[in-house]
Amino acid sequence: MRPDNTITDADIIDNLTRNGNDRRKAEDQLFNGYSYFVKEGIRKYSLAEEDALDVYSDTIISAIEKITTGFFEGRSSLKTYLFRIFHNKCVDRIRQLTTNKNKIHRTAALADQLLSSLSDSAKSIVQRMAERSDFDVLRTRLNDLGDNCRKMLALFADGYSDKEIAVAMDYKTAEVVKTSRLRCLERLRQSYNLLKH
Repeated sequence: MRPDNTITDADIIDNLTRNGNDRRKAEDQLFNGYSYFVKEGIRKYSLAEEDALDVYSDTIISAIEKITTGFFEGRSSLKTYLFRIFHNKCVDRIRQLTTNKNKIHRTAALADQLLSSLSDSAKSIVQRMAERSDFDVLRTRLNDLGDNCRKMLALFADGYSDKEIAVAMDYKTAEVVKTSRLRCLERLRQSYNLLKH
């Protein structure tokens, strides 16, 4: 199944290498055309819907990057290429979720142990410092993303729908907003990962 009956893989690839509306349109076609992969992630890999959507978004972002940098050689269809990336990312997510469960239990136990040894006033000070530190890091990372991403994510956090954000920020469609928003979130996530390493 092609993203659109009249659009070929070659059209999408060509438009992704352009700038402006052609590229945005191609990103939307790619994202919307294969969004049924999310159901595959839920059914085949037993991922929660949110995890499957995250993996799918990562897949599209990765594919766009590989296509625009010339890494995709066209030896397979876009669908096959995307599914291979999606499959690998699903497997990675399953490993990550399994590993994180163990880490969270160990870290939570250690944190509880440390906090329980503090007085009540010291506990609240430590907790406030941790919250303030997280907030400062988030604010810095959001500023690094630029005005459009920051505004879009702020509107989304305030409960605006993609459709409402499209109107407020003068985007053509809610789908364009969704793709852009997911790209912004991915950049924010990568920025946090760089901070941790």
